[in-house]
Amino acid sequence: MSVRSAAPAGGFWLRLRALTHKEVRQLWRDRSNLASGIALPALLILLFGYGITLDITNAPVAVVRDDASPVVDDALAGLRLSPYLVPRFVASMTAAQALMNSRKVDAIVRVPGNFTAELAAGRATIQVIVNGPDASSARIIAGYIAGALGQWAAQRRDRGADTEPDQANERIGAVTVQERLWFNAANSSTWYLVPGLIVLIMTFVGAFLTSLLVAREWERGTLEALFVTPVRPLEILIAKLVPYFAVGMIGFTMCLLAARLLFHVPMAGSLGILVLCSCLYLLVALGMGLLISSMTRNQFLASQAALLISFLPAVMLSGFLFDLHNVPVIVRVIGTALPATHFLELIKTLLLAGNVWPLILREAAILVGYAVVLLGAATLVTRKRIA
Repeated sequence: MSVRSAAPAGGFWLRLRALTHKEVRQLWRDRSNLASGIALPALLILLFGYGITLDITNAPVAVVRDDASPVVDDALAGLRLSPYLVPRFVASMTAAQALMNSRKVDAIVRVPGNFTAELAAGRATIQVIVNGPDASSARIIAGYIAGALGQWAAQRRDRGADTEPDQANERIGAVTVQERLWFNAANSSTWYLVPGLIVLIMTFVGAFLTSLLVAREWERGTLEALFVTPVRPLEILIAKLVPYFAVGMIGFTMCLLAARLLFHVPMAGSLGILVLCSCLYLLVALGMGLLISSMTRNQFLASQAALLISFLPAVMLSGFLFDLHNVPVIVRVIGTALPATHFLELIKTLLLAGNVWPLILREAAILVGYAVVLLGAATLVTRKRIA
């Protein structure tokens, strides 16, 4: 009679408890993994929240006034009042070009000498030159300048309408535009970055750190010692999942608290649904890490495979940095196939938009499928290796 068949039916929980206790003690002894799972999320949330931003503020702009009339001062007043621009008045276009070449300013606003006369004739122009190596920033700065100058133009049109009392109630040509930004009322890139950061941290803890587990057992020879025991592959994998699942949820909790308390990211949806979806994605990431670990048997190879298969794609192709609608079709297909893409869509919706149930159910079902496939594959591969 084999040792495994002689084991009592209730032995599953006893073996699982013993294996889990072993993995927790192993994690506690290996302080580097524990520090990576807890200290790294804190470092990343502070770095991305405070040190990295897609917003542009205090952009230096050189201003050349070839016409020194009061009308020009009124036209340029919006530049001084804008919180996004820092105008720097210079005497000539040559001086402005020198500042642009030395990257001391990001744009040049030039008012020609005949501005007042052309304005009276209805055909005045103001030249705006923007430094263009960073096309995205250039477009944003150009928009800020156009908005500041547009405020003066709108006020001038309003004053012109006020001088015609007979037509004061027939302002057909005067249109008031009310701007409203959905799902990011603060117009802050932090609200966009923090949900993506939660995805990255859970991917790192779940896939990258877990990918070292079984490989480390093979390298140290401790896995062979389990061959003569009644433990089953499923029990080994569950025991290895439990401590890292706890570490991953600690990182998630830290990120969520920082998002709410430090960066004031709203919670438009249900907190319970958010936690459930996060647990589901963490299982996906853990399954991916265990599958990689079981197939490689080498910590170095496992770490490199996890970096290339899980973490880097989550950074580059999940929609965290780039909108997938703006990339080539083949890249979009690859990005859509990543579990991180679906979790990012879920977490951004729950934090910023609310309980959009059709989207939540669709993305959660996709993550359930990934979890079943990856954890099942990890179990099968481990069974083949240690049976």
